[in-house]
Amino acid sequence: MNIKPLGDRLVVERLEQEEKTSGGIIIPDTAKEKPKQGKVLAVGPGAKDENGKRIPVDVQAGDIVLFTQWAGNEIKIDGKDYLVLKESDVIGIIENTDSKKKAA
Repeated sequence: MNIKPLGDRLVVERLEQEEKTSGGIIIPDTAKEKPKQGKVLAVGPGAKDENGKRIPVDVQAGDIVLFTQWAGNEIKIDGKDYLVLKESDVIGIIENTDSKKKAA
């Protein structure tokens, strides 16, 4: 993928949701919602404040993020779908809880 986001934008690849519910019911494709989480592939340098100084982005490439349902713009590059979001569309970062348990 050769895209470099500008400002406080991120390029995200959606993570697919489970095919089954916890009770074992298979969800058909027509009933699935678009996933609202994804892996960050690229991050812009950050927005500029009123003085022209860069405000760094809190998200890094490789982070798994949650975002709002109608966030961003969908793009297709080399046959793959991606989402370009503004940092403000990100609700949170999913942290790996396994590493925290090992450290404790």
